[in-house]
Amino acid sequence: MPHHRYRPFQERVNVPSADRSWPSARFERAPLWVPVDLRDGNQALAEPMDTPRKRRLFDLLVATGFKEIEVGYPSASRTDFDFVRHLVTGGAVPDDVTPVVFTPARPDLIDRTFDAIAGLPRAVVHLYIATSPVWRDVVLGRDRGEVWRAVREAAERMARRAAPGVRFQFSPETFNLTEPDFVLELCDGLTEVWDASPDRPVTHNLPATVEIATPNVYADQIEYVHRHLARRDSVILSVHPHNDRGTGVACAELAVLAGAQRVEGCLFGNGERTGNVDLVTLALNLYAQGVDPMLDFGDIDAMRETVEHCNRLPVHPRHPYAGDLVHTAFSGTHQDAISKGLAEHARTARELGVPASRAPWAVPYLPIDPADVGRSYEAIIRVNSQSGKGGTAYLLRTQHGVDLPPRMRPDFSRVVQEATDDTGREMTPKELYELFRSTYLGVGDVRLHDWSAYEEAPGVHRFVCTLEAGDRVGDHEGTGGSLVSAFVDALAGAGHTLDVVDYAEDATAAYAECRVDGRTAWGAGEGSSAAVQAVLSALNRAMR
Repeated sequence: MPHHRYRPFQERVNVPSADRSWPSARFERAPLWVPVDLRDGNQALAEPMDTPRKRRLFDLLVATGFKEIEVGYPSASRTDFDFVRHLVTGGAVPDDVTPVVFTPARPDLIDRTFDAIAGLPRAVVHLYIATSPVWRDVVLGRDRGEVWRAVREAAERMARRAAPGVRFQFSPETFNLTEPDFVLELCDGLTEVWDASPDRPVTHNLPATVEIATPNVYADQIEYVHRHLARRDSVILSVHPHNDRGTGVACAELAVLAGAQRVEGCLFGNGERTGNVDLVTLALNLYAQGVDPMLDFGDIDAMRETVEHCNRLPVHPRHPYAGDLVHTAFSGTHQDAISKGLAEHARTARELGVPASRAPWAVPYLPIDPADVGRSYEAIIRVNSQSGKGGTAYLLRTQHGVDLPPRMRPDFSRVVQEATDDTGREMTPKELYELFRSTYLGVGDVRLHDWSAYEEAPGVHRFVCTLEAGDRVGDHEGTGGSLVSAFVDALAGAGHTLDVVDYAEDATAAYAECRVDGRTAWGAGEGSSAAVQAVLSALNRAMR
């Protein structure tokens, strides 16, 4: 491949070297999350959202807990303008939510934007212009001085149009390819034009419009601006990473460590090209570290369904935290570890005297408790040909109350693997239980008809029965120290000698491992005669 056509980042932009502090920083609180689904995400859709879809998504964002929401690009289309007016005239914006609207640095479009928000008690007007050399030279045809004049004139017009309650935001688009001194010149100039103060701060938003380097480079760029901005206490430093290199989440996380206080992105990473940074993943990454994300993802499946409906794009089944399969284990070793981890978690909760939902979480392969995001435990372990004894046993126990003895689990696991190898597909919990019943509870060559048992003396049990084997039917009886041993003695009288190697029972079934002529097999039984049926099942399976 002609890799020589492409230049490394250090040949395209100067990133000042500095004594980095961000590598030793730690997450202590969530930044201000700002969803741009209704603007940046919407303009990336093949079929942009209409007002009903936008309103449904806006209501979801409000319910999730976002306090700033970019609601549109009013000068870009009538649909966007009408939606902003819908929010204004319909009283849809709660008192604790600030809408953000987006505008380029053109007088007519700035006026159109302010017309859209007229009547809102509070809003942020977001001004942008591309600033990197390639955009200045190829797209805009302006030098640095001309870009600054255009931005200053736009900012002054915004200041004249702004009603009380309106704040300002600036994005030097293609920030990550722009000379750092020019970024500071623009941002500091607008901080002064807008007369930013701690009680009326300006937001400076620094986009990785197209990713060009590893995330540490973006963090260095953010930290440089963070350290050198004028009136730093009057500036909210924001970032807007895209995902062109597949590292948008890492860029955002390192940017926050480097001094960013605000992050723009989309739910589940929708956006142009490979998407905007995913706010769901970012917030739940913090949650998994014990930091309050300040957002509610308690029903992530409902959130995903709403976003899929509004965007008309599916969320990938392997998407972090939200995909259908992310809390699911097919591998046998994974299933065994999860099953043991869940049992230990339940034990810990009992010891602490707290509900399982409040106990400290430490379950292998599950970074968070799926129940915290509204997922049930049913989907955690699923069975196919890659699965093992732990997963199979877990599903039978949790879905059907059948608690296989540890020594029996490998036996049934082999049966399951053979069945899934034959079909090549996953086996549902219902199918798993049906396979268990057909394997261990079916009728065999030796059948038990009428029988009775009683304790004829302390510690002495007598078993009387009618047995059928092939075309032979006969009455038999036996004695022993228990019901099972008395039945085994009766079987011996009928010519079926066996040894009970292992025996267990639970509230649902009984399980017996028996050795017949050197061959060992497991059996199971249910109901009032579970113990007897388990031994008979093991006998029949050993004779096959």
